[in-house]
This record gives sequence, structure tokens and C-alpha cells, in this order.
Amino acid sequence: MLTYTYIVERIDGDYAMLRREDEVDADAEPKMVARALLPPEIMEGTRLLYEYLQYSILD
Repeated sequence: MLTYTYIVERIDGDYAMLRREDEVDADAEPKMVARALLPPEIMEGTRLLYEYLQYSILD
């Protein structure tokens, strides 16, 4: 199963822009995810763990 860590880069209405922490390409587009799929407590800068098709807050 895939496991990634993301940082919430920006929140834009019903969507959040996530950037993978291990991304090496500085020009890579952030991943747009519906906020309904994310924990409701997220803010910009929140670290997320993605595994088993779910997002959870780290730290």
C-alpha cells in the first residue's frame, strides 16, 4: 500500500492544495483534494499522512 506525507500548501474554498514532502521537482503542481476527504481540523501548513486511501493529521 502506498504511504505519502503531504503538507497543506493552500486552502481554496472546498479544496486544499497538497504538496508531497518528498517531492524533488520544484515545478511540480500541488495535488488538489476536496476538503470533504480531509480531516476538518486542517489549516495551511498542516502535515498529513496518506495511507489506506485516507488522510490523517501528523504531529
